[in-house]
Amino acid sequence: MTDLFQELKKKIENNQRISDTEALALFESNDLLAIGELAAEVNHRKNGDRVFFNVNRHINYTNICVNQCTFCAFSKLEGEVDGYTLALGEIRKKAEEAVAAGATEIHSVGGLHPRLPFEFYLDMIRAIKAVSPQLHVKAFTAVEIDYFARISKTTTLEVIHALQEAGLGSMPGGGAEIFAKEVRDKICPEKISGERWLEVIEQVHNAGLKSNATMLFGHLENYADRVDHMSRLRDLQDCTGGFQSFIPLAFQPDNTRVPGAKGVGGVDALKTLAISRIYLDNFQHVKAYWVMLGMKIAQTSLCFGVNDLDGTVIEEQIGHDAGADSPQELGKDRIINLIRVAGKIPVERDTLYRELKVY
Repeated sequence: MTDLFQELKKKIENNQRISDTEALALFESNDLLAIGELAAEVNHRKNGDRVFFNVNRHINYTNICVNQCTFCAFSKLEGEVDGYTLALGEIRKKAEEAVAAGATEIHSVGGLHPRLPFEFYLDMIRAIKAVSPQLHVKAFTAVEIDYFARISKTTTLEVIHALQEAGLGSMPGGGAEIFAKEVRDKICPEKISGERWLEVIEQVHNAGLKSNATMLFGHLENYADRVDHMSRLRDLQDCTGGFQSFIPLAFQPDNTRVPGAKGVGGVDALKTLAISRIYLDNFQHVKAYWVMLGMKIAQTSLCFGVNDLDGTVIEEQIGHDAGADSPQELGKDRIINLIRVAGKIPVERDTLYRELKVY
């Protein structure tokens, strides 16, 4: 074992934080198995052999968006072929189907629609909660929150409080992409800055809402950009403690407009998941989003520090529009089997990681 891995093993045993320099050295290392071994040890100390999942449904309420990010294959301009906006009745029906399927969570994000008023989003949450008050609504990214404040001519804090009153339970971690300005300006120049994303999420956490955090990797960023991204998340988590899980999102290049982007190979995906587990010592959970990673890599990642496989999802569109070849949904029995075959213990959870059943 090299000096780097010996030193990091000692740090892990002593619950010491690794540095940005050490994280970058891990990215530059070709010893995937040694990185995975360290990540597995970190995860075992935090979560034992338990792997979480939930029964959820995605509702992407509109793909019409004023932003036209080059990495996104989901968004459409108003009037464009294949553009859509779900009516409240359609959203309610999807929520009813989710409840009938045993879902405990609705995950809802969408484009920045040029004409929908802020009241629509409040009504959308109310419509979902009317189906079942117990259904947890995890909705909207920091990008959407910022946009709602602009269209309603109020502050982000007022928007957050209004959404909470309507029934918003937590937020996903989308819109973070990559914080490095030079890269962000190339892949999503119209989107809010990384600094603004962090600012909005800090307000979300201070208002009492939990969120996740994401990082889009495998496009134009380099290893240093990934470490910088995770460093800023780790710093914010030190301040708020409001992040539940970290979700590295593997970039899907099909139907996008990022010149020179190649996507993510299996080795890079596993390395990134493992290093994030080692580096983000103040995050309890690291999630393998099987929609973008594919089933085999997601399952393998359970031996590389990952302890969450997301959920049943149902009707995810954003990743699939960009070329993800994973299923549109995953049955609960199949998730349980994937976890068991990997030698782990399946645990069904709710959105806030309360354990519902151990299998």
